[in-house]
Amino acid sequence: MDLSILIPVYNSEEIVENLVKQIIDSVSDIKSVHSYEIILVDDCSSDNSWEKIKFLSKKFNLIKGISLAKNFGQHNALMAGMKYSSGEKIITMDDDLQHSPKSINALLNELDKGFDVCYTSYLNRQHETWKKIVSWTNNLVSSYLLNRPYKLYLSSYRGFKKKIADKIKNYDGANIYIDGLILKVTRNVTIIPVEHHQRPHGLSNYTFKKLLSLWSDMAVDFPIFPLRLATIFAIIIKTIIIFYRKIVSKKGGKKPQYIVRTTTFGEK
Repeated sequence: MDLSILIPVYNSEEIVENLVKQIIDSVSDIKSVHSYEIILVDDCSSDNSWEKIKFLSKKFNLIKGISLAKNFGQHNALMAGMKYSSGEKIITMDDDLQHSPKSINALLNELDKGFDVCYTSYLNRQHETWKKIVSWTNNLVSSYLLNRPYKLYLSSYRGFKKKIADKIKNYDGANIYIDGLILKVTRNVTIIPVEHHQRPHGLSNYTFKKLLSLWSDMAVDFPIFPLRLATIFAIIIKTIIIFYRKIVSKKGGKKPQYIVRTTTFGEK
C-alpha cells in the first residue's frame, strides 16, 4: 500500500465525516498514490465519534476504525494507528480540519526527494492567542531538550517513511512522544509551510497539564544527550505529575501504551 493517513479522533463527531471527504478528494488527485488507507483512532470520545467512524468505515472501504478502551492521548493513539498501518508512507494529522488535506501532496513530494520525515509550519495560524504562547514556549523548551534547531517546528501534521514507523513501533514504553522517537531514529528531516484553518466545531482539547506531561516525557523518556539544566527542570515537572497521579488521582503501576477495545476491520 502506498499511503497510510493516521488521525487520532476525540469528540469530533461533527467534523470527522467532512475531514474524510476532503482527504479522499485531495488524495484522488495525487498520481503517485494508487492505494491508501485512512486510520481513525477514537481516543475514547465522550460524544458519538465512534458511531460516526463505524458509519464511515461501512461507507468507504479504505477507512479503518480503531476504538481505544480509555483516553490515552494523541501520541499513544498515533502509536496504535501506526501498528495497524501498512503504507509505505505515513501522514499524521489532527481531526479538527485545521490541517488542510490539500497539503498531503506537498508532504509526500518532500519524502520523494529523499527526506525521511517532513514537518509543517503554519501560515496564518488560526489558534487562539493563549495557545500560540503555549506553543511557542513548548517549541523553545523542546528544541533545547531534544537538541534540535528552533526553526524545526514539531507539528502534528507530518509525514514520514515506513522505515521510520517500523523503528518507532519497536518502542514499548507507556509514555509515548512521537517526535522524540522520530528524532532518535533520524535527523534527515525537512519542513514546509502549509495553510492553517479555524476549527469549525468544538473546542481544542489542548491543556497546560498535557503540556507539562509532554515536557516531562521529552526529558525523562526520550533523552538524546547527557543531563542538562532544562532536563533537571523537566524531571521536577515529572515528579509533580507523578505525585498528582499517585496521590490525587490515586493512579499508579505500569501503564500500557494503549488498549484497543474494538476495530471496524475484524481485529481486537
